[in-house]
Amino acid sequence: MRTAICAALVTLLVCAPATPRAQTAAAQPAAPAPGGLPAVIPIFPLESATLFPNGSYPLHIFEPRYRAMVADALKGDRIIGMVMLQPGHEAEYEGRPPIFPVGCAGLITEYEELPDGRYNIVLGGLVKFRVTGEDNNRPYRLARVVAIPEPLDDRKTAALTEGRKRLEALLDALSDRLPVGQPLPGMPDETLVDLLSQYLPMERLARQRLLELEDPLARAGAIVELLEAMVTR
Repeated sequence: MRTAICAALVTLLVCAPATPRAQTAAAQPAAPAPGGLPAVIPIFPLESATLFPNGSYPLHIFEPRYRAMVADALKGDRIIGMVMLQPGHEAEYEGRPPIFPVGCAGLITEYEELPDGRYNIVLGGLVKFRVTGEDNNRPYRLARVVAIPEPLDDRKTAALTEGRKRLEALLDALSDRLPVGQPLPGMPDETLVDLLSQYLPMERLARQRLLELEDPLARAGAIVELLEAMVTR
């Protein structure tokens, strides 16, 4: 399922063609508009993976409780929330270890069910959310959530477009040190920022802090600082 494994990089990296076994979830019911999340969604807590609203993330699902989560999601709205585990979670991993309260909801856009019940899936980012509580009615984790939309007004939109120029100049300067190329001109500014937020090398807690920033403009500023520091090393 090569497309599923590398589709998350969109045009930043080169991906091999899809294999015949990959299936899309496009025939399922449409997802709610950003900001219109259900009040309760399944969540998938991981140590380091972070999904961003305009990003995409490939996942291999092998634990029985999360296989059940994916099977249920595919029968319904296909929404799964990704959250990061807090430091020190290891002792409680088999139970319900603490998580950061801000995560990102994703839509299953592609999936492959393997013969032994495991899944390969791709989650496409929808909208950030804050966890306000949990529901223990399933073997996997269900969270009560409130969506955190990130609208940009005209001023911020213009500032992000201007900031993109600096981002692209820094990517060009670091082209021999980073596994990314120049984005296509038609890629939306917000998508570029969120893909860089998701895939540039950084500490996992730094990535979580990026997710928790107010909007793509704030993330763009933080990424510029990160890349400028890399240029001067």
